[in-house]
Amino acid sequence: MVGDNIPNPGVYTLTEARKLAEALELDLVEISAKADPPVCKILDYQKYLYQQKKKAKEMKQNSTKIVIKEIRFGPNTDEHDFQFKLKHAQEFLEEGSKVKASVFFRGRSIMFSDQGEKLLLRFAVELEEFGRAEAMPKLEGKRMIMMIAPVKKK
Repeated sequence: MVGDNIPNPGVYTLTEARKLAEALELDLVEISAKADPPVCKILDYQKYLYQQKKKAKEMKQNSTKIVIKEIRFGPNTDEHDFQFKLKHAQEFLEEGSKVKASVFFRGRSIMFSDQGEKLLLRFAVELEEFGRAEAMPKLEGKRMIMMIAPVKKK
């Protein structure tokens, strides 16, 4: 048996451990049942549960939620539109969001899939200092998609 308020930790019988826990007005909690002999601890179980919930809540608050912003292109996007969308992507990456860049092919424009791939690769190169491409552009149906994750700031 172990614990903060036990005068001398050691091996006790179950009845002795229960009497000691009752004398201290605390709970006897089994920590490791697989050990030989099983390890128990005397503590205030309600306080322990409260601290566990508090730690879990704190961990949840500290975790960051990943936000994905999408930017859509056509296979024949003009230079001005490209620069405009590039500026928006920079802002998204600076605020810590991921950017999902996609080229949407309509009708016969699927024949220009190589143009769409060049466009996405150029987009990734232009955003190199703000984010890194997670994978090469891939064609999914009528869309070519590329994910760009923000670079961690030092």
